[in-house]
Amino acid sequence: MPKAAESVASLPGSVRVSLEVLGDRLRIGRKRRKESLRAWALRMNVSVPTLVAMEKGDPRVSMGVYATALWLIGRDDALCELAAPEKDSQALAQEMLAIQNKGRRRNG
Repeated sequence: MPKAAESVASLPGSVRVSLEVLGDRLRIGRKRRKESLRAWALRMNVSVPTLVAMEKGDPRVSMGVYATALWLIGRDDALCELAAPEKDSQALAQEMLAIQNKGRRRNG
């Protein structure tokens, strides 16, 4: 398994931006509920520095911490949709290409 530092360093730019956007949206959710960093961190069972890192979109923060924050704002249901097979357009494109190639071999 690669070291965490290597995996973080090799993150695609779009993934880093998505994490930053997610962290910012989770921060907004906390603030809209008028929760302090300390109170929210206690509810999440994490340290304030970990919460701050999550709100900045730090990829070293565990997915479980992000998931707990989503749960606190009532959006944990969105986790199940992230990798829904029916929304995997790359796999669909590969399957379609395989079907087309198979048809060409039969007809060719």
